[in-house]
Amino acid sequence: MLEPAATDDTKFKTMYRPITGYWSRLGARMLQYKYMYLLALPGIVYFILFKFVPMWGLLLAFKDYNPFDGFLGSTWVGTKNFEKLFTDNFFYIMLRNTLGINLIGLIFMFPVPIVLALMLNEIRHEAFKRINQSIVYLPHFLSWVVVASMTFFVLSSDVGIVNKLITGAGHESVAFLSNPNYFWGLITVQSMWKEAGWGTIIFLAAMAGVDPQRYEAAVVDGASRWRQIWHITLPAIRSTIIILLILRLGHIADVGFEQLLLMQNPLVRSVSEVFDTYSYTYGILNGQISIGVTVGMFKGVVGLVFVLTANYIVKKLGHEGIY
Repeated sequence: MLEPAATDDTKFKTMYRPITGYWSRLGARMLQYKYMYLLALPGIVYFILFKFVPMWGLLLAFKDYNPFDGFLGSTWVGTKNFEKLFTDNFFYIMLRNTLGINLIGLIFMFPVPIVLALMLNEIRHEAFKRINQSIVYLPHFLSWVVVASMTFFVLSSDVGIVNKLITGAGHESVAFLSNPNYFWGLITVQSMWKEAGWGTIIFLAAMAGVDPQRYEAAVVDGASRWRQIWHITLPAIRSTIIILLILRLGHIADVGFEQLLLMQNPLVRSVSEVFDTYSYTYGILNGQISIGVTVGMFKGVVGLVFVLTANYIVKKLGHEGIY
């Protein structure tokens, strides 16, 4: 006996049954963990409002933005803004400075929070450990204006403490702040002093999750403190180090805007002009909003390429990536 032909309504239900089943399971799961989703709601709202909604502004990179015509009324120019950026005389200088400062920071600054966290983790006196943690965290809460002022007070040619000691010893003062040869190192040391302590928080949290029995077994086997660090602590935080390194590479085209803007002067512009300061100069001061958005989009693409490449290499080496 032949089965009756399926009606259109039956076909529709059959076709969309997996979709409706997915949403029903998702709704049941959200209802089951409603308090966890409620706890995450402020973060979700934040990312929607300040991360996803502003992405519509990336269209300005393909327009000649005019405030009088507005966002939608401005003329569409395609890739003209990118051509203007790539053919600018300062483009390769900015690219060199941005990558150079970031690579120096990656080599010299990235390991510092790890070493500092290992040192703090070895302190057994809890009160002394908390005091030291508070001291190394403190610079993070200082604004770059304060840090730049302190740097000027210490290193300037006329009132700097260091140069007063140098001239007092019978030598000529050193132009630390106006010599291009010192600029990248100075920026790296500033960032290291300000952010290294704050960067230890994640590594200390990872070290706190190490099973104490592993250290006890190592002591029984006669392992020294150095051996315990090398064979227990560092392997335990390896995944954390890898993830933070990949995320750090995502900001390879970002250099602290406030820091560079405050430390920049005409004598060191050849080594201090980066994409952030260029975007500020042309996008804000000169009113070329489209160029500023173009620079930001280019930085985002560069960061994305570095993250995807680093994550691919890490997974090929047998480690866990960020996805």
